[in-house]
Amino acid sequence: MTRQEKELARKKKKEKKKLRKRRTKKNALVLCHDGREYWTTQVEFWQWVRAGVVIKVGDGPLTGRFASQNEEYNVVISNTVLNLKCPNHLREALSTRRRALR
Repeated sequence: MTRQEKELARKKKKEKKKLRKRRTKKNALVLCHDGREYWTTQVEFWQWVRAGVVIKVGDGPLTGRFASQNEEYNVVISNTVLNLKCPNHLREALSTRRRALR
């Protein structure tokens, strides 16, 4: 095999690998109280329903609404639940994380 043929074979192999990778389908819709929409996977959607974070509203597409108004602003960073409406909380948690990684 020539060098060009080897490079072509390598490129084809990479393309096949990309095609094989499974892409997560975000086909469940969660509606926020402020009117925004958030697309998520069905698995994550049902986990939230079981935890009581989301209330199922309808099917086709799978649709839900956050149970409490404050839930939609919660974010988890390294097992710490943070509220995006509290910038001080977020800043403190991130600075602590940065210090720990040094």
